[in-house]
Amino acid sequence: MHEGMHLIEGGAFVMGSDHHYPEEGPARRVSVDPFWIDQAPVTNREFGRFVAATGYVTLAQRAPDPALYPGILPEMIQPGSLLFTLPPGPVPPHDYLRWWQFCFGADWAHPLGPNSDLTGLEDHPVVHIAFEDAEAYARWAGKALPTEAEWEYAGRGGLDQAEYAWGAELTPGGENLANYWQGEFPWQNTADDGYIRTSPVGTYPPNGFGLLDMIGNVWEWTEDWFADPQIETKAPGSCCIPSNPRGGAEEQSYDPCQPEIAIGRKVLKGGSHLCAENYCMRYRPAARYAQPIDTSTCHVGFRCVIRKRG
Repeated sequence: MHEGMHLIEGGAFVMGSDHHYPEEGPARRVSVDPFWIDQAPVTNREFGRFVAATGYVTLAQRAPDPALYPGILPEMIQPGSLLFTLPPGPVPPHDYLRWWQFCFGADWAHPLGPNSDLTGLEDHPVVHIAFEDAEAYARWAGKALPTEAEWEYAGRGGLDQAEYAWGAELTPGGENLANYWQGEFPWQNTADDGYIRTSPVGTYPPNGFGLLDMIGNVWEWTEDWFADPQIETKAPGSCCIPSNPRGGAEEQSYDPCQPEIAIGRKVLKGGSHLCAENYCMRYRPAARYAQPIDTSTCHVGFRCVIRKRG
């Protein structure tokens, strides 16, 4: 037994979807081996214990190395992280700079900027976590980050090919079953679920595997480099489905829209409190997002796994 973790026995399932965003397809049958997974995302309280024990300093708490960012403006060489800010009214949905800003002094311990703290947020998921921060915590805890396939299998909770982690309807009986955006993103948040930003882990019912907050609240890092899922499909004439599939190589994960930036991107899963019906409908197990490994934000966290041996 591993405290705070649930054993997922593993098995075969249909990974991905052909019905939403193109990066989710093709839907393909794969299998994963048994593993333990944290019941909930790592919280501020848990991450605080790690920092107290190790003195770890997150990426957002360090000034960027100018050598890694040629042409960076001198005034930008300061610690910080990306913070969502509510626009005063409707804005073009493609202009993300209208709601994202780089906030100096924003980090896991100051989630809304340098004048904020974690009072009342101890049991909320830790945020402003870059990939290397999640990996450092996992190593300290004797764990690892999940693969995309492991995460999705766990996130589905035994409901193979279901649209949502709880079934076919987004709000069965009118009930919100995850922390996501209600209203018109990014300027109108009605907070029907009671939360403008993150919520305490366990606010919503667990999925079929007893796991909390697999959908919404915060995106979660996986180990896999982001790549076209078609590389994971079985070869023509193969008799077996892929077992424990992995993403591609780091260089395959670079953003094709910014070929001059050679920064790898890992797969995020689960969606967040900023996913909305009119924008980024990624509060589904099949959904995935490519996140640069050097980027932390106010809506990205993580959970860990231990792979079962023998």
